[in-house]
Amino acid sequence: MQTVYTADPAPLVHNGRVYLYTGHDEDGSTWFTMKEWRLYSSSDMTNWTDHGSPLSLATFSWASADAWAGQVVARNGKFYWYVPVKNRATGRMAIGVAVADSPTGPFRDALGRPLVENGEIDPTVFVDDDGQAYLYWGNPNLWYVRLNADMTSYAGGPTRIPLTTQGFGTRTGNAERPTLYEEGPWVYKRNGLYHLVFAAACCSEFIAYSTAPGPTGPWTYRGTIMPTQGSSFTNHAGVIDFAGNSYFFYHNGALPGGGGFTRSVAVEKFSYNADGTIPTINMTSAGAPQVGTLNPYVRQEAETIAWATGVETEASGEGGMNVGHIENGDWIKVRGAAFGSGARSFQARVASATAGGRIEVRLDSATGPLAGTCQVPGTGGWQNWTTVSCPVTGTGGTRDVYFRYTGGSGYLFNVNWWQFTG
Repeated sequence: MQTVYTADPAPLVHNGRVYLYTGHDEDGSTWFTMKEWRLYSSSDMTNWTDHGSPLSLATFSWASADAWAGQVVARNGKFYWYVPVKNRATGRMAIGVAVADSPTGPFRDALGRPLVENGEIDPTVFVDDDGQAYLYWGNPNLWYVRLNADMTSYAGGPTRIPLTTQGFGTRTGNAERPTLYEEGPWVYKRNGLYHLVFAAACCSEFIAYSTAPGPTGPWTYRGTIMPTQGSSFTNHAGVIDFAGNSYFFYHNGALPGGGGFTRSVAVEKFSYNADGTIPTINMTSAGAPQVGTLNPYVRQEAETIAWATGVETEASGEGGMNVGHIENGDWIKVRGAAFGSGARSFQARVASATAGGRIEVRLDSATGPLAGTCQVPGTGGWQNWTTVSCPVTGTGGTRDVYFRYTGGSGYLFNVNWWQFTG
């Protein structure tokens, strides 16, 4: 994601798509200044659609600050988003839960109060094969409760998982924290073995993991997954299987202006070792390879992006999001568009409060072959939408498409969606 700073990835696979829930570091932050969560989705692991912010601090009337690392799980046709926020009444961190009927929201506060509160953070939820759900969280400790089937209440009280060196490795130089466990647990089950991935040591953190024969332990430390790297002193992992592959999500400080408080979510494809252990995974700038292709002959949201420079996204008056803050020379890349025998025309939904500009449709790179140019007029407002079209040539095969925006000075126009005609 290049249009905002994102952190704390929590991927969810649902109906052939990956929904990626993240935190949002505010621009120029010098602390974990976070007021909302963001959502992106993809069917190919490369082109990600921005769904904006389906959940924020304002959703919880009792919360005052700190929209930190959460996770969404699906159950009984609903989607439950567990998040840590500061309880205004107590000044302590608490775990809230929001619920929606769709993975894209809208989400609403399920309880009107904290689900659980002991001043600790970073909830993760795992639903076992027998239907029993577990909520884990904690920094500096590690806790769990057994959630009831309604996913918004629990049986018994919070149980603290013993942080032993056998279970979570040995930390040196900190008598108060003898194990490597720091924060950010992520629990899943593979081939009958329970995995607990976590941010280890501090600071800087690396990603490690432990395994157990059951969801509550006993845990055995298995080693490092992602060593310390990436210009952010925190890290936070999420692990999924999708389309026959395994993926490891994390965050770093790789974008311009990035760092420990202005982080960016990234993903790597990986394969488990023959014995089922997780290999060492290093950060790359390439990311995961594309799964399949993108269909350019159906309407695609302009905020579906493989890579971008200069642009931002915003809520659209026509619903959803649009691309905005476009200036001369900005561009968006869409990877792997399957044109087949080629397109004959291109159309886009646009708006401009100024004189507009041009959309250059280029292939293979931002300065690659020019397939066509669409003129964008002034429309009298940033949300006064019209559709423009232009002929295109030379688009046969599967190609990376670059939409390069040109014109005068200042902001040029907004784009809501686009589509090619075969």
